[in-house]
Amino acid sequence: MTAKQQWLAVLAVVVLLGGGAFTAMHFLRDELTSITVGSKAPAFTAKTLDAKPVVKTLDTYRGQVVLLNIWGTFCIPCRTEMPSIEALYQDLGKKGLKVVAVSVDQPGFEQQIRDFAKEYKLTFDILFDETGAIQQTYRATGVPETFIIGRDGVIHKKVISADDWNSAGNRTLIELLLAEPKS
Repeated sequence: MTAKQQWLAVLAVVVLLGGGAFTAMHFLRDELTSITVGSKAPAFTAKTLDAKPVVKTLDTYRGQVVLLNIWGTFCIPCRTEMPSIEALYQDLGKKGLKVVAVSVDQPGFEQQIRDFAKEYKLTFDILFDETGAIQQTYRATGVPETFIIGRDGVIHKKVISADDWNSAGNRTLIELLLAEPKS
């Protein structure tokens, strides 16, 4: 093989690798980006469990401090953390905290979700995402998974597992975010 042929072979390999990398980046871009602290919160759509369901989106809460909790009625750790989320909401909801708990239960589980909310005396927004789109969009690895979103639409905290949301550390973070001016 001549030197020219060798260079052409190297060039062909480089072009193939570059084309493959470009194609992978194009088709896998959502999977290659991370949803973490400092990321802009992705848009979502889910519905309320009212007799006439109302569609809510991230834009519904624009300019607010949001605790977005992805959960399911089947999840034991979700049952553990819900009372602390409600206690936090009872105290800081008056100051502007929005709690949005999005159930990822299967279609047909609307009554179980309502029963869960009633059992735990939950007074914040309970939404239903029967398609699992929010779980995919936020790349949740399971439930519960919670995101604290500032007024700026940026994720300030992400927790994968149950947490005590009424703890001093979590309250301090949320109070600091609530103290920031509305844009």
